[in-house]
Parts: sequence; C-alpha cells; structure tokens
Amino acid sequence: MDNWFSADTWFGDFVSWGNNLIWAYILIALLLILGFWFTFVTKFVQFRLLGEMVRELFRGTDRTAFKEGKGTTPFQAFAISTAARVGTGNLAGVAVAISLGGPGAIFWMWLIALIGAATGFVESTLAQIYKVKDKNGFRGGPAYYMEKALGARWLGVLFAVLITLCFGLIFNAVQTNTIADAFVGAYDINPLIVGIIIAFLIGFIIFGGIRRIAVVAEVIVPVFAIGYILVALVIMIMNIAELPAVFSLIFSHAFGLQEVVGGGFGAAMMNGIQRGLFSNEAGMGSAPNAAATVYVTHPVKQGLIQSLSVLIDTIIICSATAFLILLSGVYTVGEIEGVQLTQEAMANHLGEWSTIFVTVAIFFFAFSSLLGNYYYGEANVEFMSEKPLYLNIFRVAFLIMVLIGATSELEIIWQLADLFMGSMAIVNLVAIALLTKIATSALKDYQAQRREGKDPAFYRDSFTGLKNAESWEKRPETEK
Repeated sequence: MDNWFSADTWFGDFVSWGNNLIWAYILIALLLILGFWFTFVTKFVQFRLLGEMVRELFRGTDRTAFKEGKGTTPFQAFAISTAARVGTGNLAGVAVAISLGGPGAIFWMWLIALIGAATGFVESTLAQIYKVKDKNGFRGGPAYYMEKALGARWLGVLFAVLITLCFGLIFNAVQTNTIADAFVGAYDINPLIVGIIIAFLIGFIIFGGIRRIAVVAEVIVPVFAIGYILVALVIMIMNIAELPAVFSLIFSHAFGLQEVVGGGFGAAMMNGIQRGLFSNEAGMGSAPNAAATVYVTHPVKQGLIQSLSVLIDTIIICSATAFLILLSGVYTVGEIEGVQLTQEAMANHLGEWSTIFVTVAIFFFAFSSLLGNYYYGEANVEFMSEKPLYLNIFRVAFLIMVLIGATSELEIIWQLADLFMGSMAIVNLVAIALLTKIATSALKDYQAQRREGKDPAFYRDSFTGLKNAESWEKRPETEK
C-alpha cells in the first residue's frame, strides 16, 4: 500500500500534474479575484463588522435551542468549523509552507485569510439561507445551495462527491499522518498503533452523530487553541527584540528582488496560498456545512461568526506557529519537514520537554479536525442519499483512511489533499460568485434591522428573488 501511495509512481506523477494545473493556472487567480470582489461588494464586511462578529460569537453560547433539538448553537458550529480548520494546517501546514516557500509564504497566508474572510462570510450566509431541516435540527452546505438556489442538483452532487472524498477520506489521512508523525518523532511509537487508537476513539464519537461531535468540539477547540496561543505568546515575549527582524524577513522574502529573480517569489506565493487555504478553508465550501447546522434568527449572524473563524485560524494561530519556527531558525538547517519542524522549533525555545506539549496539542487539534471532517462528509453523503446503508459505508471508509493515513508517507498525502481541495474549491467559488447578490441582500437586510435597533430576524420573503429557503418562515402579517 505504501508503494502505491508513493510520490514517485505514475499515480504520484498524475497527482502532481493535476495540482500544477489547478493551482498554477486556475485557483490562485480565482481565490484572489473573488476574495477582493466579495470584500468590495460587502463593503469590507470582515473589517467593518469585526466587533459585531465577536459579539455574535459570545451571544451564541446559549444552549437552549440545542437542548430543544432545534440545531447546534452558533458557538458549537464555530467550534466544529474551527475544529476542522485548527488542525494540521496550523502546525504542520505552516511548517510545510515555510520549508517549501520560505518565510515569504507567511505573508501570502495572511493575505488569503484577510480577503478570504469575506468569501467565508458569503458561503456561510448562503448555507444558512438554504439549509434544510433534519432529525438533529438542520443540515446544509454548498451542495444544498447549488441545488436550491442554482437549480443544479448535478453540480451539488459533484461537490458532494468531491468534499466526501476530500474531507471524509483524504483530509483525515492528512490529520492522522500528522498525529502519527508527531508520536514517532517524540516517542518512536509504531504509527499503526497510533492509527488503531485514533480509529477506535473517533469511531465512538462519530457513531453518536452531530450532537456528540458538537459537544466534544466545543470543549477541545477553545482549551487547546487558547493554550497553544498562550505558549506562543510567552515565546514571542522571550524573543521580543527579534520580532521586528522576523516581520522584515517575512516581507522581504514575499516581495524581495532575490525571490523574484530566483523563482522563490512564485514558490512563496503558491505554498502560502495553498497552505493558507488548507488551514482557513475560506471559499473551499467546507465550513458552510457546519454553519448550516445552527439555529439563528438571521443567516448573516452565522456568516459573521464564520468570517471571524477564518481570521482567528490564520492571523492568530497560524501566525503563532510561524513565529515559533522563524524565531528558532530551525527551518534553515537539516531535512526536517512537516510537524517535526514545529516540534524542533518548540524544543529550541523551551527545551526537549516542550516536544511533549506540541505532540499533545497536535493530537487534540488533529483529532478535533477529524470530527469536523467527518461531519462534512456525513452532511454530503446524506445530500446524495438518506439511506442509512450509505452513511454506514462512509463511516467504515472514514476509519479505514485513518489507518492508511497513519502508515503512509507525508508527501503524496499532502499532494492528494491539495488536488481534492483545489477541485472542490473551484466548484464552490463558481457557485457563490453566481449567488453573490443573495448574500449581499441578506447583509443589507441584517444591517437595516440593526440600524432600527432590532434583533435581526430573517424570513423567506425578506427580499425579492429569494426562493426555496424552506427552513425559514414567511414574514408575519403584523410585520408587513
């Protein structure tokens, strides 16, 4: 199996060719153009309503609707989507970006997050508008708005297949590969044993459905994300005199003449954007699946929270990893790659004992990502067919890929992740570009109600041209 999944076979060559086609010629341009477009048409929503995002997040901790079976809370959806985001992309992905693209890759990670936050707002608002009711409250995502808003079920099925393969199979292999890699580096444990333990734990949770996933995610994500950020802050304070040099290093390598002439500019841009998208997922079409599960009075509320999640993921957590690595200088020596580079950087700052902390953090970050990844696959399997048989087949395949990921080599798994991630992102970006007007109309409706001092409420006849928003009530006669 390891030989088949090797990077130097015909299969590896095919994956590499596909990645080059998608990333070099299509996706980077699409992400940047649409990111700036969404930022413009929403009037810089990710910056203008930042305070509103934070307020909505803390308002979203009320568990009444969750207890009544109406859906997840806004905070739980934030935790599920952040769980999928805050994983190997933050610890291993940043290390890979720096290894392959140099310090300048971090600038491009920041840029794709800053403009991608507007893209994240649009896709998650659309997911809320076109969500459908189910036994646990709601479900939805890009496949659902492709069918209901665009009238293109075939496109929804295509997206559902891509995200199920991407998140339900390939991405969880990436997560378990990183966990196994961390334990091998710290304790020299057999990766197969690590894979078996993870498969057992994750199996117990996923067979409990979205409600069990939500409860676990809302505990793991805040605790370990805050802990990791605090450790990074301590290290930055310890090295505060060197921080200006690190910023200078990032910007000089992102735009420096030497990088342009030597080809490093393209490597920095491509790796920064690839790893940035893998980490924050803005525009990929994944987070909207979590956003759709929430019970809120207005779709824009969840759009704002998911936009905030993009910024937290990259601007705060990814930056923490980047500074750890760049302050240590370990990226310039040896052949260390992936998460072991992050471990080595931490050990350089705090001593060998800190390798244990990174290993534990990686385990919980990646484990929580597996939960988010699984749910994204489940929601889309149910879009294609609601027969329990297909969902159970998917669950078994998910657990098998956990084992494959733990025992396969790093390079081909990252390349497969990039190929499927790029493919589903293209499909989703085209769809939300066509549906821009609906998302911006919802934003205008929300802001108009805010200016009137109301707690915004959304109705399926809120504005002209809205159809198939079946989960929302019609406007009461008293408000017409």
